[in-house]
Amino acid sequence: MTSPSRSRLSSRLRFGDARTRTLALCAVPVAGLLAVGALAPLPFALAEPGITEDVLGESGGKPVITVERPKGDEAKRDRGDDGELLMTTIGVTTPQETVRLGDVVSGWFATDRAVMPREAVYPVGDDPDEIERHNEKEMRTSQKDAVRAALRQLRLSPGDVDVSLRLDDVGGPSAGLLFALGVIDKIDGDGRGGHLTGGRTIAGTGTIDASGKVGPVGGVPLKTQAARADGASVFLVPKRECEDAQAERPDGLRLIPVTTLDGALDALKALREGGSVPRC
Repeated sequence: MTSPSRSRLSSRLRFGDARTRTLALCAVPVAGLLAVGALAPLPFALAEPGITEDVLGESGGKPVITVERPKGDEAKRDRGDDGELLMTTIGVTTPQETVRLGDVVSGWFATDRAVMPREAVYPVGDDPDEIERHNEKEMRTSQKDAVRAALRQLRLSPGDVDVSLRLDDVGGPSAGLLFALGVIDKIDGDGRGGHLTGGRTIAGTGTIDASGKVGPVGGVPLKTQAARADGASVFLVPKRECEDAQAERPDGLRLIPVTTLDGALDALKALREGGSVPRC
């Protein structure tokens, strides 16, 4: 009577041992895959808040924006501004840096870092020289469009005034809006003897085309952090990126959505005069 019971128990034990061995054997390749995945390079880049630059000030010891008028034209002059217009950047890992699984996981949960697809950061590939040429080309195009948009806003032609822009070690098109505002401030201020900033430190980002249309840029939450760290109390953000900017908005930073250069100027005017200012 007891033998059958012992036989069944013995069978169950043998089955359990086999199952344990099977699971253990299966766990070996899974652990191996996880180990390989943790060490293998992944097609991502890591980004963090970058530097800011006052487009009304200097970079590398030289003015970012220089305005020259014909000799004898003293009706208007370059205007100083007690405030600042900060263009913002993000810092990203270089193509040569390896991004692994642990970096990606920690980046997803961090508020001061972001994980971005590698091709979004380096659309022209991994060659450093090609990347630098691409970024410089985008910066030059952005600067030209910013000057055209600013002069168009002021109803001036390039023959009335000569504007040059210079910024060291920064590439890409995202400073367009701030360049345009800086040019207008340098030439005409607020048009009434004052300054665009009203003495504030105003930051922002956004591409701009020659007609004055402002476009999105990416990396806005990190740029707002850089702006606030450098003393900005106001941030001009492309309207399409308001939600992203609001998600990680630093305390004390006011977000103003913009779609055009004209709209940005209207918002700054309302801010100076205590009027109704749009908000994200």
